[in-house]
This record gives sequence, structure tokens and C-alpha cells, in this order.
Amino acid sequence: MDFKQQLTQYQPYNEQEECDKAVMLSLLDAKPDIYTRENQVAHMTASAWLLNKTHDKVLMIYHNIYHSWSWTGGHADGDRDLLAVAKREAEEETGVTDIKAVTEDIFSIEILTVDGHEKRGAYVPSHLHLNVTYLLEADEEEVLRVKPDENSGVKWFSLEGALKACTEPWMIERIYKKLNEKMQKGE
Repeated sequence: MDFKQQLTQYQPYNEQEECDKAVMLSLLDAKPDIYTRENQVAHMTASAWLLNKTHDKVLMIYHNIYHSWSWTGGHADGDRDLLAVAKREAEEETGVTDIKAVTEDIFSIEILTVDGHEKRGAYVPSHLHLNVTYLLEADEEEVLRVKPDENSGVKWFSLEGALKACTEPWMIERIYKKLNEKMQKGE
């Protein structure tokens, strides 16, 4: 099943997801370059809520741009298999190699604002990330490593501890709390 079909079938969890789903579907139809960073207004990204095997901890990175503990994730860069993108980014950013999908279904959707910033010596203008989140699982005994050009820390947190570690209020209130609630409800 292609991503647009998956997104069309996805049942939004709350009003935020209902609104974001409508915008994402509209942009998928209107912008053929939405899977690449060539679209400087909005492009597809994939993130992971990366759990340990008992699902009571989440693996987070200390993000260099946002100066906060954050989930793993990144740009599609032309890849339309967003689950594969989420897995690849989680592996690249944490060093964990044995990553499995808890489910191959979309776990969450969100449109994220990204302020303009410098990356590799070049200015990146403010834009939107049309993000899809997947629920992934890894062994917390695996050796962790940072990816210095993107993060300066990798650490397991309790689900509540992840909320306390993050310093981005909007991400805590609108995204990470939602992800934990959905997990607790078994969605």
C-alpha cells in the first residue's frame, strides 16, 4: 500500500491529527516534490517513538539544533517508504541496529514548524515538516552512540521522564504526551 493510501485510511486520534491529515493530503496532491527537501515550504519526514522491549522506556537523542531531548527522525529525501525512513534515522542517530516495528501502521501524524537555521554552513529557511511517526522497538542493552553532526546525547528515559527531559513545551504538550497516551490506550 502506498503512503497516500495509508494516510487516507489513518484514523486521526484528536483534532490536531484531523487538521494535519487534511493539510497533508492536500499537499500530497498539489506538490510532487513533497518527499524531498527541494520543496522548501513543506516536506515529508518520519519519526520514531523508539521503545524498549517492555515498552516502559523511550530512546531519545539530544538534538543539536533544538537544544532539547527529542525523538529520532528525519527527512524522507525522496524515499516514499516512511517506515523505512523512521527505522534508518533511528539507527543512524542512536547506533542501535536491531530495530523492529511494533506495528507497520502509522502511529501518529503531525505538522511540525521548523525555524530557519544553519546546517552544514548553509542557511535553511523556516518550513514545515509533514511528519509521520511509527512505533518502533529496540533492545536497551545495545551500545548507544551519538551522531555528532545531529546530536550530542543518546539516552533511554522512562515515558514520563522523556516529557521532563524535553525543553520544547509544544512538543511535550502536543506530541510526546499524545504518543504516551496512545500507547497506554493500546492504539
